[in-house]
Amino acid sequence: MKNHQENILVGAIEAGGTKFICAIGTGPGNNILSKKIFSTTKPEETIANVIDWFHQEESKQGKLNAIGIASFGPIDLNKQSPTYGFITSTSKIDWQNTNFLGQIKEKFPDIPLGFDTDVNGAALGEYSWGNAKGLTDFIYITIGTGIGASGMVGGKLIHGLIHPEMGHMKLPPEPGDDFKGVCPFHGNCWEGLCSGPAMQRRTGKRAETISADHTAWLLEIKYIAAAIQNIVCVLSPQRIILGGSVRKAGLLGEIKFFEMIHDQVRLSLNHYVSSPFLNERISEYIVPPLLGDDAGICGAIALGQSAIRDM
Repeated sequence: MKNHQENILVGAIEAGGTKFICAIGTGPGNNILSKKIFSTTKPEETIANVIDWFHQEESKQGKLNAIGIASFGPIDLNKQSPTYGFITSTSKIDWQNTNFLGQIKEKFPDIPLGFDTDVNGAALGEYSWGNAKGLTDFIYITIGTGIGASGMVGGKLIHGLIHPEMGHMKLPPEPGDDFKGVCPFHGNCWEGLCSGPAMQRRTGKRAETISADHTAWLLEIKYIAAAIQNIVCVLSPQRIILGGSVRKAGLLGEIKFFEMIHDQVRLSLNHYVSSPFLNERISEYIVPPLLGDDAGICGAIALGQSAIRDM
């Protein structure tokens, strides 16, 4: 996987459980030439909106050379599978068993399509242009409507049986916390405890409106730290990039949120893994995405560029 910018026009789809972000461009910043956001509704409606928008933009920007799709999941990434390109066992019932890639391919049959998870896309964006540039082994975590994490090892995104689902790891409950979680599959897994909907169910408020001194923030951060401990011990990444809307931490603030994460990860690891990056340099080790909220859409552009190189 090469890490350079291509001067070719690519369509990009960051498909999330709440919204679809679509763009046309060649890279981040001013290289994103146009962008549109659609609410995630029924599959047939949302996908039709995306296709129509790309056709309209082609008349303004020029013909697309590829489309990159970074999708919520789980998705089928096995190109030999009859359901390759499908969204499979998602908690969004209407989207279960949706042939997402196939519907885009039907309308754009003559160009290559890149397809991966939304969090793998964000990781690829940070690898190409952001805080993972120059690294070979890192983790990208997004905490928002759900929790996803992507791993890169040896300069390649991890793909195995399907793709990593670190957001559904089970975590030991904090003493006195009897919250049952919101994950429809696992209850109080990491996503069930720490996603945006989990914070809202726990407190009755959206994360951005929860007061800075609310005990929910400390619980949130302790669970995130426990999950990061697991990831550090299993994969030993060179850096962890923590993205998604919850990291902005509402009234607590992003700076304080990361300070607390750094402190709790050190406590959780308890000096077991010896590295300056886990002690005095931890602020360089667990970081927000350099591309900010554009990490995912930039990653979708990178997926499209990769699809061209793989032809």
